[in-house]
Amino acid sequence: MKLAEAKQEFIQAWGTLGSKWGVNRTMAQVHSLLLITPNSISADEVMEELNISRGNANMNLRALIDWGLIKKELKPGERREFFYAEKDIWKVARQIMRERKRRELDPLQQILNELKNVEQDTEEAKAFYEMVNELSSFTNRANQTLDTLMSSEENWFLNSFMKLMKAKG
Repeated sequence: MKLAEAKQEFIQAWGTLGSKWGVNRTMAQVHSLLLITPNSISADEVMEELNISRGNANMNLRALIDWGLIKKELKPGERREFFYAEKDIWKVARQIMRERKRRELDPLQQILNELKNVEQDTEEAKAFYEMVNELSSFTNRANQTLDTLMSSEENWFLNSFMKLMKAKG
């Protein structure tokens, strides 16, 4: 397989994977392109490589910056902005976990905590409270697990995972 073909296959696969995780397919494709490109590239190069519009490229590059997955670089003598992705996949995974937690789990926890204030004057209200309380306990445990994963080092995680896999086998 030639490099150009392998790059396209990787970009398509990463885009598909991203869309299954709830991320815009084009955003995932832009990220994958920057992951496999050794040096920073301009928005024009992203547009050309992925065959997308300037607006689409700029919107997704900004979104990736907001997620903390890519950075912008200014080169002396160049008026254009250049972009590059973090290449350490463990750092990428932790950043994605951090951002998903902030965007999804934290707001859910806040809502569940507010819903616990329901008056429990009927059986239906008591059942509602119990379910909300159980969901809140679950999200708190998920939150603690994510905090542990995000603060851990790669070796700790891999060693723990391997021990778990050996115990299951």
